[in-house]
Amino acid sequence: MKRIRKRRLAVGQIGRFLLYCLIWSALCVLAYWAYSRMFHERIVVLLYQYLPQDAYDWLSGIWQTLALSCYFAGIMLIAMRRILFCARYAEQINSDLELLMHPEKEISEYPESLKSTEVQLKDIQHSIFRSAQIAKEAEQRKNDLVVYLAHDLKTPLTSIIGYLSLLDEAPEQEEKLREKYIGIALNKAYRLEQLIDEFFEITRFNLQSIELSWSDVDLTMMLYQITEEFYPAFSTKGLQLDSNIQPGLRLRGDADKLARVFDNLLRNAVSYSYENTVIQLMAQSQGDYIQIIVRNRGDRIPPQKLERLFEKFYRVDTSRGTTSGGAGLGLAIAKQLVELHRGMIEVRSSDAYTEFMVQLPGKSSAEQE
Repeated sequence: MKRIRKRRLAVGQIGRFLLYCLIWSALCVLAYWAYSRMFHERIVVLLYQYLPQDAYDWLSGIWQTLALSCYFAGIMLIAMRRILFCARYAEQINSDLELLMHPEKEISEYPESLKSTEVQLKDIQHSIFRSAQIAKEAEQRKNDLVVYLAHDLKTPLTSIIGYLSLLDEAPEQEEKLREKYIGIALNKAYRLEQLIDEFFEITRFNLQSIELSWSDVDLTMMLYQITEEFYPAFSTKGLQLDSNIQPGLRLRGDADKLARVFDNLLRNAVSYSYENTVIQLMAQSQGDYIQIIVRNRGDRIPPQKLERLFEKFYRVDTSRGTTSGGAGLGLAIAKQLVELHRGMIEVRSSDAYTEFMVQLPGKSSAEQE
């Protein structure tokens, strides 16, 4: 960076040196023309009258040499001035380059001819400061995430150990009590498995780029298969599924990644639905696009939280994080995957329902693209 700055400074000053030399040369030529046309005879008569003959003859013989000497002396003076200018501000630029890593210190003021250099140095200083800030925020988010995962992993593990210890210490307990302890330990084990899965999700989607394996996808069949897997979760909360899926929906995409999108949306709907309500799943062809809607009855999401719903690690209700909610990664992953498929995802929420709407290019549209 220092070499680049010095090179730019040198190139700029060489240009100014050539410009000043051109101006000086033009002035010298103009002075010579004015002397030869207007003042030559007057000056010769004046010198002849007041100088001795020897001095007049000597001056007449070397006046052209003196004129050239004055011309080249002016060129040397311009060159020295530019060299001193470069040396002075090159040292100042070197000093300011040392300040780039210290945003609390201000960059020096430069003359008008070097204002662009001053602006660039200040821009670089601001960029370095901003990058350091972003890195610090990212490190803080990572630390917060590690603390969150450590806490949430420890909570179900402690419960599992506690209830298994009770079973181990009192093997002759009543059958109903044993079933209760085993059921609680099993639920906590499932929760622990879910948290470990979320940890792998973070590793996979937050630290690596996502690559799609494109193929023909029977979306109708995929949605039916996914809903069948959710029947145990529906029955736990007394939920019902009202599906309205158009037959023969097909598109080009990554089947595994699309399955993850709709799995996340249905899992979110189950987690945040009121008990004994209906979850609606609708999929219809809309021109060149296929529209999929997942709608559930639950608490209304405020508009200010609705805008952040697809941010990584953001959860509307943090109190759900250790029970039914996840790490706040599912919706962020769903949005990223939908956009990779050249689609879009939106969310709307009212007192009546909350719905997620996904639009994906149909097969004909995807083939054209």
